[in-house]
Amino acid sequence: MPSYNAPFEIHVHGQVQLRADVTFDQLQEALKPLWSYAGARSLAAGAASAYEEEPGIQFNTKDALLQMCWTVSGDEDFRQSLDDMCMGLNELAETGAAIEVTFYDAEFDEEDGDRSDEARDDFVMLFVGPNPAAIMKVQRDMLVQDVIHTMERHFDASELLGVVAEIDKLFMQRFDSLISSLEIGKLPPRGGNNGPRNGGGSGGRRPRHLH
Repeated sequence: MPSYNAPFEIHVHGQVQLRADVTFDQLQEALKPLWSYAGARSLAAGAASAYEEEPGIQFNTKDALLQMCWTVSGDEDFRQSLDDMCMGLNELAETGAAIEVTFYDAEFDEEDGDRSDEARDDFVMLFVGPNPAAIMKVQRDMLVQDVIHTMERHFDASELLGVVAEIDKLFMQRFDSLISSLEIGKLPPRGGNNGPRNGGGSGGRRPRHLH
């Protein structure tokens, strides 16, 4: 549970297209790992972010869309809450979706340049979806976007068709392996870090999502 001396400010950001028949009660149960970690007794009570300028956790019932731009104070144990949340959202998702989670070092002073390499910031990308194929599609699309963005600095877009084809081949091999495996029903909801989307490094701290 978070405390006044929590080492991190943890920001959860993303949107998930839910099935049209999903109810508020179902979503509340799926997101219980988040709002209960924040010390709330319901989703309505825990939906507000620690920062007023962030919209928090919102459920657009008309469009069956979950939107999250929500910050909570916490520790490394919040990662288990994220895993539990992903498992719950897998049951409600209509399509695959990515969720960004950033751990900001609460004790890091951005004004102190001498400590620039000491921040314990971390960044992970989580994936949810109704099935492994939906999750892999999101992972594939994001990887293609990252690779194309990097390589277009040196090559014309028309020259990169072969690169995209090879990426598709890798994902097809992974999916085929899952199909032939007894582990098909145990695909981890956490997609892990995705290359240039990782936090830290020489690029400095990840900016907060402001709306």
